[in-house]
Amino acid sequence: MTDTKKNLFNLDELSGYKVAENYSDVRGWEVKDANDRIIGKVDHLLVNKIAERVVYLDVEVDSTLIEDGHNTYQAAAEKGVHEFLNKEGENHLIIPIGMATIDEENKLVTTNQIDRSTFAKIKRFKKGDVLDFGYELEVVRNYRGDNTIHSSDDVEGFYDREEFNNIFHIKKPGL
Repeated sequence: MTDTKKNLFNLDELSGYKVAENYSDVRGWEVKDANDRIIGKVDHLLVNKIAERVVYLDVEVDSTLIEDGHNTYQAAAEKGVHEFLNKEGENHLIIPIGMATIDEENKLVTTNQIDRSTFAKIKRFKKGDVLDFGYELEVVRNYRGDNTIHSSDDVEGFYDREEFNNIFHIKKPGL
């Protein structure tokens, strides 16, 4: 993740933006996978200002998922040395908003399409890191099991995919 061009913003950092009336604010809600196992809690809603909508849930992962995901990369960084996929303090991951289902009655978010082992293998990040488009692309490809998704390095059209079908509405300043 780099500082090159910030594409995603926490809803909290956008002055005057908020979850629209009659829509649940899921921050703080537990997230469960396709097998009803806890993944973590929603920490932030990530907004793409050009798309003018929430595109990801930023999830602070449960410590048991961190233990499951403490795997090394397949390839050695140097002869005999393997790098860890996730480093100390990297305890957040993103979920495309269209891959989440909201259970308002139980204040719960579920991801019927993604299981715990997939979440455990996803590269995580530290709270506050700027997420670049390459990271977004890698995550969606891993969740979908399809490395051909969006072959361009350009963000244009990326949020038109079904993974980003908007179930959240935000109210922008002046509206």
